Amino acid sequence: MGDAKPVANAPSREILEKIFRTAYKIRVFETEGIKLYRQGLIRGYFHPYLGQEGIATGVCAALKEGDYIASTHRGHGHCIAWGADVKKMVAELLQKETGYCKGYGGSMHIADIKTGNLGANGIVGAGIPLGVGAALANQVRGSDAVTVTFTSDGASNNGTFMESLNLAAIWDLKFILVVENNQYAVSTKIEESTRETDLYKRGLAIGVESHQVDGNDPLAVYRMTQEAVETCRKGKGPVLIEAVTFRHMGHHVNDPGKYMPEDKLAHYKSRDPVDRARAALKDMTSIADAEITAIEAEIAAEFSAAVAFSIASPEVSAESFAAFAADY
Repeated sequence: MGDAKPVANAPSREILEKIFRTAYKIRVFETEGIKLYRQGLIRGYFHPYLGQEGIATGVCAALKEGDYIASTHRGHGHCIAWGADVKKMVAELLQKETGYCKGYGGSMHIADIKTGNLGANGIVGAGIPLGVGAALANQVRGSDAVTVTFTSDGASNNGTFMESLNLAAIWDLKFILVVENNQYAVSTKIEESTRETDLYKRGLAIGVESHQVDGNDPLAVYRMTQEAVETCRKGKGPVLIEAVTFRHMGHHVNDPGKYMPEDKLAHYKSRDPVDRARAALKDMTSIADAEITAIEAEIAAEFSAAVAFSIASPEVSAESFAAFAADY
């Protein structure tokens, strides 16, 4: 495709490709996962991360092995960005023994404690105190590990939001609170739930370094998280990051999202985070279009293999759950 355009302080090709791969993998997982749900293979709820891929992708690319994350009920993207095995994720959604939680967690409760993924949570805002607890434990151990909790604009009005962040501030914890502001708590728009809609300002009120970033720009999220991680490793945490975004559909697969203004949805879709990750990779490196096509085909094949693996896996059983529980 010719020479890459010179960009000041551009991330390495390795990082740019990782960001694109991750964002695209999340997009495939969610798009194809909805199809599995419609086929009746996934039971319960399914909350797609479509449109928000740039946040998990950018944040996790700035972390390292040994760090921790805590998730939300809309957590598939966080798991994938953290490096989860797609086979085990699909198996969990299909309630199979080969899933991360032996099929008993399902879509909203995937966790992998051994790799530092403290898990998704069906209770709104519950991941925040879990993250602060992990950050405190690491401080006691003398570890430089950083803990990130992903939360939402809907959770920002829960008492645990400010209570947990305030404790993290008092104790100078290596903790980053990422507020994924998709501007709706189910169908309640943010203007109807708070007078001050710039949620990062809540951190400023209690002396926490706080920033707002375009959540649809994976590179902007990555750079801001890099700075927040550096601040935390120096012992100057916590840091709050508000990533402004907009989901591409209703709150869950059975929510038609009719309350979402069409012009606003169109605006955010025109700034699609996956498209922007792809464009950044093309503009800042010498990668050929054929290589990008090959990456996309590889990811699609990985998901197909994960579905085949999961369908062939055994259903959940009391025995498998007992063995799983014994590990913890």
